[in-house]
Amino acid sequence: MTHILHRQIHVELPIAVGGTGVELFDTEGRAYIDASGGAAVSCLGHGHPDVVAALKNQAEKLAYAHTSFFTNEPAEALAETLVAGAPQGISHAYFVSGGSEANEAALKMARQFFMEKGEPGRRNIIARRQSYHGNTLGVLAAGGNEARRAQFRPLLIETHHIDPCYAYRLQRPGESEEAYGQRAAQQLEDKILELGADTVMAFVAEPVVGATAGAVPAVPGYLARIREICDRYGVLLILDEVMCGMGRTGTMHACEKDGVAPDILTVAKGLGGGYQAIGAVLLSRHVFDAFAEGSGVFQHGHTYICHPMACAAALAVQEAIARDGLLANVRETGAYLRGRLEARFGNHAHVGDIRGRGLFLGLELVADRATKEPFDPAKKLHAKVKKEAMARGLMVYPAGGTIDGRRGDHVLIAPPFILDRQTADTIVERLGEAVDAALV
Repeated sequence: MTHILHRQIHVELPIAVGGTGVELFDTEGRAYIDASGGAAVSCLGHGHPDVVAALKNQAEKLAYAHTSFFTNEPAEALAETLVAGAPQGISHAYFVSGGSEANEAALKMARQFFMEKGEPGRRNIIARRQSYHGNTLGVLAAGGNEARRAQFRPLLIETHHIDPCYAYRLQRPGESEEAYGQRAAQQLEDKILELGADTVMAFVAEPVVGATAGAVPAVPGYLARIREICDRYGVLLILDEVMCGMGRTGTMHACEKDGVAPDILTVAKGLGGGYQAIGAVLLSRHVFDAFAEGSGVFQHGHTYICHPMACAAALAVQEAIARDGLLANVRETGAYLRGRLEARFGNHAHVGDIRGRGLFLGLELVADRATKEPFDPAKKLHAKVKKEAMARGLMVYPAGGTIDGRRGDHVLIAPPFILDRQTADTIVERLGEAVDAALV
């Protein structure tokens, strides 16, 4: 009997007791290939000696010091490292304990920015349907995952949503990707004008949508147009790279491929690689200056911000990625894995789309390829795929509600950056078996 309130009460979970490289092990001695990095978290895999050593060393020196009294060396070093590799204009970092906290802090930064600038009327947040920005009430309101929002709707602040950039579902026949991207981005300008430009404070988006839709990247030109619209109306652009960032797509930040620099960038998951709970808000100089030249205070805080152990772990993770050239492996092995997925599922009767970037890939499962009709949600196909994969020693990240929060199934694949081709082959083989078994 467990005394933990687990995510699912009536599911008996195996007990994880160890991990090495791309594998996790349970108490029964079974090994599982971690082809999802947990939830796109374990970018270095498990048991990395450099990170373990960094944690041991930091614990022996300083485990905790409250930020109202002290700063600390690992937090300062991590901030310097992240700012040096950040998109143009980013100048400062704010460290929290995860992605939800990072996005919540980002929204509060945006609001305080306009208060400091003397524009208190800017209060509206625009985001996209089928997005996910976290589970705290503020970012749950900003997110567009209707299944997660439904029962908490009376508690949520008012926010506004436009369509996602979701070419597989929303691009018109004969329409080019560029034309579709411009049309999709135009919805932001239309919504700003509808609300009143002087009332909108921020637009929030994932450059590559993660677990809610299954590794859906923006089409070429979309985010550049979004950046132009935000600049035109003085709206802050917040890019949520909690899941798709920190090297997951083959560049340190996913927005690099789109040639766009945000005003505020949120990261987590791969920042610490699962070795400690950590997230960060990376803010641009003009946002920082508004605080510094105004009240001199960011009216926000948590007990564990800038936690020395968490920052030490994240710094060791980032140093290993740089030293070992792992972003190149993400690109190269990611391309190989995608090719193997296309070879296995490209003509599969129930795989409608194969998408993503780097080692952040997704399959959309459909009842009918020609019509793109999804499976009946009652079938819970995604749950069956997960169960069949686990039975074969494979961890992937399936989810439902891909299309509208209720319909549509996908499988997210996000293995560690140390993935090799042989393991990639095994992932595809086991996933193919799991999908076929789930469809029986």
